[in-house]
Amino acid sequence: MEIVLTLVIGGVVGWIVSLASGADDATGLAASVLIGVIGSVLGLWLAGLAGLALAASPARWLVSMLGAGGLVALVRVLGRVRTRAA
Repeated sequence: MEIVLTLVIGGVVGWIVSLASGADDATGLAASVLIGVIGSVLGLWLAGLAGLALAASPARWLVSMLGAGGLVALVRVLGRVRTRAA
């Protein structure tokens, strides 16, 4: 059940970020949701490596949101840098 919540949190964060950034096309939305899910899982994995026990706690939600939001922001920044360099 916890992995389902992690995926849902990542998807919702990715969706919210895509709405806030104005990604109107389906590709932008789908990519943002996917990046959010990956970021959420990555955030929890990194928290586990750091020794944080987050099972069934509100901190798990927070780490999921931070991971998803952080990865979405990183991908957006890298996309802008790549666009400027081209």
